[in-house]
Amino acid sequence: MIRNVLIVDDDKDLLLSLKEGLGKFNETFSVFTSGDGLDAIEKLKNNTISLVVTDLKMEPMDGFGLLSHIMENYPDIPVIIITGYGTPEMERLAKKGGAVGYIQKPFIVKDLAVKMMTTLRRESDGGTLHNVSSGMFLQLVEMEQKTCTVRLEDTSTGRKGVLFFKDGELYDARMNDLQGKDAAYEIFSWEQVVLSIQNECQAKENKIQSDLQGLILDAMRIKDEKSEAAEETPVVPENTPVVPASIPVVPKSITVVAEAKTEKPDPVSTVRTRIMKNLGSRSGVDDIYYDSSWDGLISQMSRLGAFFRIGKIKAVFVDIGEPRNFILKHDKETVVVAVSPRCPRDRVMQILN
Repeated sequence: MIRNVLIVDDDKDLLLSLKEGLGKFNETFSVFTSGDGLDAIEKLKNNTISLVVTDLKMEPMDGFGLLSHIMENYPDIPVIIITGYGTPEMERLAKKGGAVGYIQKPFIVKDLAVKMMTTLRRESDGGTLHNVSSGMFLQLVEMEQKTCTVRLEDTSTGRKGVLFFKDGELYDARMNDLQGKDAAYEIFSWEQVVLSIQNECQAKENKIQSDLQGLILDAMRIKDEKSEAAEETPVVPENTPVVPASIPVVPKSITVVAEAKTEKPDPVSTVRTRIMKNLGSRSGVDDIYYDSSWDGLISQMSRLGAFFRIGKIKAVFVDIGEPRNFILKHDKETVVVAVSPRCPRDRVMQILN
């Protein structure tokens, strides 16, 4: 995963020199530049930045103001200070202000690159995984009650985001200028990601206050709703002539073809016929009927199946801890197959699929 580094300095010549000199490390990180603290804040809003390198003396916002803003809003982003005063006192003040270190002017570009790569390496001290399902991995983080910062990149779009966990609980999320639940919903909609794990979490406040599985399901619902809305929006070809609303369009002729009505088989009858054909009267099936009260469960299971890429959920067995249990098959309505203990439920599930 290539990281984004932001270098902030009001010396334009220095910025050009650094961008050119650091270009040889483009397989490790990309360089963004800003001429002052205010512009740097905008860059932080619109890009996922992994490291900031900043001068102190700038206007209208200097490096100290920028450092304070980063510590308050992006506590996980390390900052390296560029200074003309390389003293132990400066190092102490830099660390007290939240910076991870400093580099003294004048410096060699290679020395800065080494310092930057050493700092960036801490982002993935817990490892890097490629082409994984984020939902499955993050639920493991929750079960293991892990404290970490997880940085993710969507393999299809290149978008990047950050998730913060404390003792397995999702505390915060960030993607560009989105934070909290809004960022989490966007990140959880990504199907395949590259992710790196840092074994610490700088988030102090729990801004999520929600169950992880519930967030994942909500993210899938929002994604589905957006896809459905996009499909319903008609696409007008570029060369389609525009007809003024005031001029009525009269068709030359109208031909109406009536669609032949066909009787669709009733799903309950279809299920009953399949079971009787394959298992006969000794199937152990007590009853087959519609019950919409199961629709919510079926919908949740379908979203989980899509999220974990295990395919479409066609039938679900529900054990309620009693002799009589249920097999659910979702059509336009939920068909419930009530089964007794002697029912070969695995065979029934195969028949329904």
